[in-house]
Amino acid sequence: MQAFYSDQFVLPLPEGHRFPMAKYRLLRDRLAAELPQVQLVQAPAATDGELALAHTPAYIDAIATGTVAPAVMREIGFPWSPAMAERARRSVGATLAAARVAMVDGIAANLAGGTHHAYADKGGGFCVFNDVAVTARVMQAEWSRLHAARRPALQVAVIDLDVHQGNGTAHIFRNDPSVFTLSLHGDKNFPFRKEAGDLDVALADGCGDVEYLAALEHALETLEQRCAPGLVLYLAGADPHEGDRLGRLKLTFEGLQARDRRVMDWCYTRRIPVVFVMAGGYGVDIATTVQAQRNTYQVAVEYAASWCRSTPSPIGNA
Repeated sequence: MQAFYSDQFVLPLPEGHRFPMAKYRLLRDRLAAELPQVQLVQAPAATDGELALAHTPAYIDAIATGTVAPAVMREIGFPWSPAMAERARRSVGATLAAARVAMVDGIAANLAGGTHHAYADKGGGFCVFNDVAVTARVMQAEWSRLHAARRPALQVAVIDLDVHQGNGTAHIFRNDPSVFTLSLHGDKNFPFRKEAGDLDVALADGCGDVEYLAALEHALETLEQRCAPGLVLYLAGADPHEGDRLGRLKLTFEGLQARDRRVMDWCYTRRIPVVFVMAGGYGVDIATTVQAQRNTYQVAVEYAASWCRSTPSPIGNA
């Protein structure tokens, strides 16, 4: 199974900054040491043309040149630097590269990504560009070039299980019936002004494994009734974990793995290619975040092996 990384671009954050930048390299080190089934690949940078399928040219240029308005940078939460701009492109490029692989292999991943608070014309909540939105649009464009004369347009489902609602993603696709946005998130958590997605499931503070998994099961049933995706983009946030300082939910490691297994099984049994990204994770102890993410990869390699043994899906064939 291929997984793409961009952790070599480390942002020069001020002392005491609350974003756990080290988690990306720590995860890569764990995967390299413990899961040899994961082929780690350096992420390419997304191009201006790819970014422009989901973002305004003015915003793309402002990030590239460091001319972003101070208010927008405050909303993002990072100081601008060339490394920040490059990392943002690589994070998008990683999800896009993983999607191209998944359309053939069935499953692939980005060790970062899930930057779902970024809108078309601005970032927010530690998100610069929206990797999921760009990837959905690029893959639809590539599918259309290959299959327009023979097959329907590519439907994409975003299954967002980060603890925070994907407001940017919901806003970008609010009038686009070709992309279905599903979000399970903390009702009283950031962002405090939610954007309406296609299916929003708001969870109470303290929600545990049983309630969460029941809500997920119902959401997947609804998704199947309303959408027939040819690609799933899965945000496997670690922040619903009980040890997360920003999450406010109470999922255990076992609950998170059951969540991951249910989503990947849902995709596998329907032969829908799935790309998973790591999204949020802000453990009181950073090791808990990395463990939760490593557990997601443990589940994923099991399904990757099943994909390899099964008949190749026609989804990725020209």
